[in-house]
Amino acid sequence: MRLLTIPSDANPSFSKLTVSLASTPEEIREVQRLRYKVFIEALSLSALANPDGLDSDDFDRYCDHLIVRDTKTLRVVGTYRVMSPDAARRMGSYYSEQEFDLSRLDHLRSRIAEAGRACIHPDYRSGGVIMLLWAGLAAYMRRERCDYLMGCASVSLADGGHNAAALYHALTPENFAPAEYRVSPITPFPVYEREAGHAPIMPPLLKGYLRSGAWVCGEPAWDPDFHSADFFLLLPLTKLDSRYARHYLKEEKPI
Repeated sequence: MRLLTIPSDANPSFSKLTVSLASTPEEIREVQRLRYKVFIEALSLSALANPDGLDSDDFDRYCDHLIVRDTKTLRVVGTYRVMSPDAARRMGSYYSEQEFDLSRLDHLRSRIAEAGRACIHPDYRSGGVIMLLWAGLAAYMRRERCDYLMGCASVSLADGGHNAAALYHALTPENFAPAEYRVSPITPFPVYEREAGHAPIMPPLLKGYLRSGAWVCGEPAWDPDFHSADFFLLLPLTKLDSRYARHYLKEEKPI
């Protein structure tokens, strides 16, 4: 199902990028191959290496997969995995519930879409692909009638966790969710046991969420498989920064 088609600003030599939902098993394998390259090969996560060269799990069968494709090379260059409330019911949980206790959000379950596994090919990280993925997320949330977007932003622990701790301590009160939306990590990352004296380096995904108006809902969780500290974020669409709302939530014309 095509959502929209927008000219690319990533590189003038590429004619056009498109965003759509994967609709065939082969398209899902294309997504899984890109995730493998970005998450496992690039980060040298040997424990997750496999001969198929695919990053996959049980959630892939239940989720939808946003894909950005370069229509000149036909290569999938960006992806976001999204889970609707109905898919979470069929699966039995959201992906984030492997890392966080979301019981305080139970009353919102029918209105929450979850986004995760965001990745972009290294040759396409100038901004155009992430803009398309965000536009695709907005269209997906309209289709599923969701008022909240949730997901995790991962921070590498390659430096021993000092940057993750520095990021957490640099957050302002406005960055944190009200108490009624707070969640608890199942395996907390010990942010108070790491030195945080240097200025933090914020990953682009976390920066984008915070700029859009998302809340951090508590302390990060430790993900040993991906060797990261994961920050849980919740974005009520009513809180979406007006610049983002104008750009992504405007009504689309038929194409």
